[in-house]
Amino acid sequence: MDYLVADRALAGYDVHLGAFMFSGFYKSEFSVDEKVGRSVTFIKNGLLLGGNSVFSHVGTYKDAGDEVRMDLTSRRHLNDKAQQSLLGADVSYINLTGTAEGSAYRFKGSSPQMPGAIIRSLVTPLNDGEMPQPGIVTEDGIPNGLYSIHFELLDGLTGGLTGVALLSDGQILGGDAYFFYLGSYSSSNGRWRGEILSQEHTLSHSQGFPFGRQEVGIGFSGVFGEGAAQLSAVALSGKQSVRLEAELKLIEPARKYTER
Repeated sequence: MDYLVADRALAGYDVHLGAFMFSGFYKSEFSVDEKVGRSVTFIKNGLLLGGNSVFSHVGTYKDAGDEVRMDLTSRRHLNDKAQQSLLGADVSYINLTGTAEGSAYRFKGSSPQMPGAIIRSLVTPLNDGEMPQPGIVTEDGIPNGLYSIHFELLDGLTGGLTGVALLSDGQILGGDAYFFYLGSYSSSNGRWRGEILSQEHTLSHSQGFPFGRQEVGIGFSGVFGEGAAQLSAVALSGKQSVRLEAELKLIEPARKYTER
């Protein structure tokens, strides 16, 4: 089993144990003292992958039933020094311990990059019920992994959007501090094509990107090479059609989950 599994497993349902557990696609609202940030995270079988517009989050966790312990690395993927880490470093190591609150989890922890600071995080499931079926990816298709993704508007429009996207065997999960993406793709011989549904998980005040407060379908096609990919896309937002381009860069190569 690779990063992505369909239907109930993506929603946190363990198909082997027949029970809900800490597993699936989540948004995280976190704070360091009084500073606040958000991200999206995919969690499955002891591994977590995610991030937001500026930082990727990669790590591991242990689910002991009544308590979850996470160790993760936050690493800058966007070279914009105007957007600083809540921990004041481009690379931060974070240790968190949490417990379930209904379908959500509440964590508390620390980082050696900011001794004495208290890190808090509320991790809430995202609705992945509209996850499309995976496309067909051949052996020479785009490699699985966590990528940064940067969208730019075309046709004289200004603005863009940066986040992370997890590609795995024909399915896409991704997002940033305000949006999350569900999608599918097919790929072979240096090319790929697919579709993404962009939705808002937190009220956005983004300027120059006209996709807030609604679901937006994006159809795309493009090319890829070693560690990077490009795509051209058309986004349908209500009656509005917007052309986009995007660049992806590999952050973390795919690792296999262990079957349970």
